[in-house]
Amino acid sequence: MFDILLPESDDKPIYLHLYSQIRARIRDGTIPDGARLPSVRALRQQLNISKTPVETAFQMLTAEGYAVSRPRSGLYAANPLPLSDQSPDQSTHSERRQASASTDSAPASDRMIDFDPTKLDANAFPVRTWQKLLRDAVSDRAGEMGSYGDPRGEPGLRRAIAEYLGSSRGVRCDADRIVVGSGMAYSVGIAAKLLAGRSRVAMEAPGYNLVRDQLTLNGCAPLPIPVGDHGLDLDALEASDAEAVYVTPSHQFPTGSVMPYPARERLLRWAEARDAYVIEDDYDGEFRYVGKPIPSLQGLDAHGRVVYVGTFSKAFSPAVRLNYMVLPLELTERLSRLPREVLHAPSRVEQWAMQSFIEQGHWYRHIRRMRSLYRKRHGLLIELIRTHLGSRALITG
Repeated sequence: MFDILLPESDDKPIYLHLYSQIRARIRDGTIPDGARLPSVRALRQQLNISKTPVETAFQMLTAEGYAVSRPRSGLYAANPLPLSDQSPDQSTHSERRQASASTDSAPASDRMIDFDPTKLDANAFPVRTWQKLLRDAVSDRAGEMGSYGDPRGEPGLRRAIAEYLGSSRGVRCDADRIVVGSGMAYSVGIAAKLLAGRSRVAMEAPGYNLVRDQLTLNGCAPLPIPVGDHGLDLDALEASDAEAVYVTPSHQFPTGSVMPYPARERLLRWAEARDAYVIEDDYDGEFRYVGKPIPSLQGLDAHGRVVYVGTFSKAFSPAVRLNYMVLPLELTERLSRLPREVLHAPSRVEQWAMQSFIEQGHWYRHIRRMRSLYRKRHGLLIELIRTHLGSRALITG
């Protein structure tokens, strides 16, 4: 038990006494970093008080970073800056002043770490190759520059995408079932129109807000379904009245969980039994650093229930607005009945360049380079988290 003394009478609230004393003991090292704090019940019984001031004190300590909660384990002390480090000797103080001055004089961009998941390393973009392919596309296709092209996307690019997806992601499709788009928002909008009559669409919670907003804008009613250690909670999905579901099974966004094979089979059985559709967002299927790449959910689908969506934004560039959607046969037939004005294929020139990029083997070499680059960064980030945060950080996904 902690040695905490509460005054007999004091205007100061009890929770502030608790907070102040525990905080002071964490800061001076009396309560070591990583030590387990007593439970609310134990401290309440020790001090013969109600649980409310104890809970309030613990909440304040957690909010200020002096305690961390570990699921199903308890509350643990976290000492972000021990007192011994707050009164350094003169040499340490001088070094710290110099480091601070150096940091303060650096541009803000040099002091910030950008964790935006939509951005790529601009230095990894194959500038010269892409410039050449764009020039070649314009010169080689000069006779086609006066027309709009197929609103579903250029046939040659769709064939190249179909071949790539079949060999790398286990997707079963042909060019006629692929729709090339300008991003996830566009593809979700098209999918929502094709799913007309199925307005209740289940969504991962937490999940991708852009998809939820696009579904809402297209007249759907998103239904939040919780996410667990293995992706979407299928019990909750089966208990809902959803008529379709959006999932990121290979790398759930944002938790990073992966849906195992039995769960994928169960999800497909649900879709078949409900006459429902599954929108599979394989936004970063090219990047997996442990074990073998996970085949797509669509590749397991024997009944045409999966709409597969992929993108070039994660591995190539978000500035080149290119993505693709693979439709089941029934929805492909429905697509042909949509008004032509609904479909807006991206720039033909960039589509031609991307077709050549894939057919000439540049895409496969680029993927290997990007995997190597981000595998190293992935490992370094984990190493730094463990070094500087230790037991105070839990790494998942």
